[in-house]
Amino acid sequence: MEEYNASTYGDRIAEAYDERFTRTLDTMAAVEAIADLATASGATRVLELAIGTGRIALPLKGRGFDVHGVDISDAMVAKLREKPGGGDIPVAMGNFADVPVDGTFKLIYLVFNTLFALFTQAEQIECMENVATHLEPSGIFVIECFVPDLSRYQRGQSVTATEVGVDAVELDLARHTATEQRVDASHVVIRDGDVRVYPVKIRYAFPSELDLMARIAGLKLRDRWGGWEREPFTDESGSHVSVYERAWES
Repeated sequence: MEEYNASTYGDRIAEAYDERFTRTLDTMAAVEAIADLATASGATRVLELAIGTGRIALPLKGRGFDVHGVDISDAMVAKLREKPGGGDIPVAMGNFADVPVDGTFKLIYLVFNTLFALFTQAEQIECMENVATHLEPSGIFVIECFVPDLSRYQRGQSVTATEVGVDAVELDLARHTATEQRVDASHVVIRDGDVRVYPVKIRYAFPSELDLMARIAGLKLRDRWGGWEREPFTDESGSHVSVYERAWES
């Protein structure tokens, strides 16, 4: 059995990523919010960690921003390169936690829960520390994460049928390890006798823990919304968009 590593998710999901998520994610709201934040901070050069197929990066580029990216999956970046304008975006290949790029940025962003793809708290803090060193004095770090809902797991497991049709069935299977804040999951697609498995492993964190990790990394919370529409963050929010800034002056 293939061992899961940092590039497994992207390498496996690349073929289906755009089809699966384009219809479920509010990409334009995310692009609008990031563009507004960039404009307000005076940023023309921005960095996306885990740029993937360019879902956010390409619309931002279309608005005139100089977008740079980091990704570890050759398959995901290959999909980006196939799209109009995708070949013009500089992408550093490597672990996004290392932020393996030169120079500084006024805005760095990491969307769609991808911070949780780092398997340990130490790696998540390291990512924030490296982001801090690549932020200009007035720069900001924007992340989008879900708020963990532990009630979805019964006896440490979850099974959900996301589609049940005549010729296709889609299932989400997950195993929860509470002591490590880990979830090992797979999206399984059974269609016309063909079975595809798209695995993902995450280490989740609640917003308060993210704020503490940011503080350790030299960042502080500036804003938190309940989503890309910039609605208030409340106890009912299932996700959040958090904007961090450097906690020190240069």
